[in-house]
Amino acid sequence: MTEMDREADLFYRQLPKVELHAHLNGSVSFETMEKLIARKPHLNIKHSMTAIRNGQHRTLDECFQVFKVIHQLVDSEEDILMVAKAVIQEFAADGVKYLELRSTPREETKTGLSKRRYIESAIEAIRQCKQEDVDIEVRFLVAIDRRNGPEVAMETVKLAEDFMLSSDGLIVGLDLSGDPTVGHGKDLLPALQRAKNCGLKLALHLSEIPSQKEESELLLDLPPDRIGHGTFLHPEVGGSDSLVDKVCKQNIPIELCLTSNVKGQTVPSYDKHHFQYWYERGHPCVLCTDDKGVFCTDLSQEYQLAASTFGLSQEAVWHLSQQAIQCSFAPEAVKQQLEQKWAELRPRVLN
Repeated sequence: MTEMDREADLFYRQLPKVELHAHLNGSVSFETMEKLIARKPHLNIKHSMTAIRNGQHRTLDECFQVFKVIHQLVDSEEDILMVAKAVIQEFAADGVKYLELRSTPREETKTGLSKRRYIESAIEAIRQCKQEDVDIEVRFLVAIDRRNGPEVAMETVKLAEDFMLSSDGLIVGLDLSGDPTVGHGKDLLPALQRAKNCGLKLALHLSEIPSQKEESELLLDLPPDRIGHGTFLHPEVGGSDSLVDKVCKQNIPIELCLTSNVKGQTVPSYDKHHFQYWYERGHPCVLCTDDKGVFCTDLSQEYQLAASTFGLSQEAVWHLSQQAIQCSFAPEAVKQQLEQKWAELRPRVLN
């Protein structure tokens, strides 16, 4: 590595960052995975089953198989607490100052884990990190897995509502995710509408695969507060002008995950990533990791990739990271504190 490379690398590490699209189970690092595997030798899980290394690609379906394996390893309150704390600490170590974690509450009969305890364990991890003065603000989005259908979606929303009122503002929104080839968004509209009405913010995975035009039209009418991926929204990749118009008119920020899309093969290569389409239009774009453990990346690396692929200056990269503050679901007071932090760090990081 040349001196220049080292300096560039340092810039991305020191850059204060905001992570708005991080699935808890997909963000488990190699080191934490080792601990989980060692705890459960009877599962015979090998490391190669839980991560997609550099140079490797998987179909979207194979990516979802990886999550099934991880779920076997993370199935008790104790696991969730350990994993969530480790993930928060790792993001903080990578210069992330504000993090929104998301996860689908699961129940596991054999360990006595309930959906409520699942969320409580994640909240406990956030509280413990705060007590230990980890330099990061964390909020949580309760996720609906589309595979589980409308009834479970409604239960999840009610659970999220309860926690929104009882978690000291740590639960700020709702995520819609899961295998995009399963089910139709129209069945989940009542649950999403209820969440919106009670004040939960909505971050919805949208147009992850090419055949979701009609679903995307419906979901954009809610409208969501942020879009996850939005890979096939624009006409050049089979989306439509009307979808783009809706997104632009409502100025809905898009969470963009470069490595995840390339390794999951929904985007052919980094230089063909739809980041460029939206960024050139001046649309609010937020770089995110999606699943830093599964895709072997971190947010510094994602910024560095975007900058080298699309020729962004350090000034442009700084602006990209700062703009993410306003796209977050943080309360106004926290946004102001973050803006203040960026202002203080700027002279040190941007030479």
